[in-house]
Amino acid sequence: MLTERAQILLKTLVERYVVEGQPVGSRTLSKYSALELSPASIRNVMADLEDMGLVASPHTSAGRVPTPLGYRFFVDTLLTIQPPNSQEMIRLKAQLHPDDPQRLVANASQLLSDLTRFAGVVLVPKRRSAAFRQLEFISLSDKRILLIIITVEGEVQNRVLLTDRAYSPSELTRAANFLNQHYAGKSFTDVRRLMQDELLQLQHDITGLMSLALTAGSAALAPNRDDLVMSGEHNLLKVDELSSNMERLRKLFDVFEQKTSLVQLLDISQRAHGVQIFIGGESEVAPLDECSVVTAPYEVNGEIVGTLGVVGPTRMAYERVIPIVDITARLLSSALSYH
Repeated sequence: MLTERAQILLKTLVERYVVEGQPVGSRTLSKYSALELSPASIRNVMADLEDMGLVASPHTSAGRVPTPLGYRFFVDTLLTIQPPNSQEMIRLKAQLHPDDPQRLVANASQLLSDLTRFAGVVLVPKRRSAAFRQLEFISLSDKRILLIIITVEGEVQNRVLLTDRAYSPSELTRAANFLNQHYAGKSFTDVRRLMQDELLQLQHDITGLMSLALTAGSAALAPNRDDLVMSGEHNLLKVDELSSNMERLRKLFDVFEQKTSLVQLLDISQRAHGVQIFIGGESEVAPLDECSVVTAPYEVNGEIVGTLGVVGPTRMAYERVIPIVDITARLLSSALSYH
C-alpha cells in the first residue's frame, strides 16, 4: 500500500511525464503536486517508489519516469477520467450513426486514430451467416451488370458481373424477383443446390445471369479474410519513444502487417466486458513491449461480435484514451444494432 502522499506524487509524475516526455524531477513534483514537502522528502518518496518498481531513473537524468508497473498502478488506482469534449462527441455521433456495417467499422477505426493520434484498430465481426436478404441487378453497360447483395445482417456487398450478352431491364428485374421471392434468407450455396433442377426448367434467357449471381454471391459472402481494420499506424512514427529505435519500430510494423498477434490479443479482449488495458509486456506480444493497447468489445443486438481499440506508446494520456475507446464501442454497438 502506498501512503497518500506517495500516491499523489506518483500520479503527478505520470501526468507530467505524459505531457512533457521528459524525466520528472523533484522541483517539478513540488510545483505540480501541491504538497508542501521539502525536496529531500520528495526524493525519499521517489526512492521508495523506485524500490517498489513503480518508477525508474534513466542514467542521463536526475528525474524519474514511470515503469509499466507504475502505469498499471496509476490506471487501476489513481486515474481521473476525462470524457471527450463536446466537439469530439459531435464528431463521434455524426460518423457512427446507422449505416452500412463495413463503413461503420472503417469509420470507427479512423475516429479512434484521429481522436487519440495513435493507431486505431477494429476486429471485424466474423460473418455469422452467408445468407442474403435481398438482391438487385443494375445494368452498367451492355455486358456489365452490378449485383447488389444485402445480407440478413444488413451488410451490403457489390459485385460486377461480366455477362456473355446484354440483359434488358425487365430481365434483370425478373431474375432479382425470382431469387428474392423464393430464396431470401438462404445462403448462395444452398440456393445453388436447390436451384439445380429449377435452372434447367426455367426459361433459358435468365439462367446464365442467375448462375453468375450465385457464383459471385458465394465469393462475396465467404468467411472474412481481412478481419482487422487499422487506421493511423503512421501516427506512431511521430512518437519519440518508438521512432528513436528503428529496429523496434520495424518489428512493431511487422506486427501490424501480419496482424495475427494483434487479432489474437483483440480476440482475448472480446471475452471480457468493458475496457481492457494491456501495458507493455502485459500483451505478451514482444514488439508491443513499449506500447499500450486499450480495447473494448462491441455488440450487435446484445451479442458481443468484435473488439476495437487503440495502440500507442505506454506514455499515453490514459484518462483521455480510455473514455474515447469506451464511448466509440458503445456508439458502434448502437449503430450496428439498428439493422
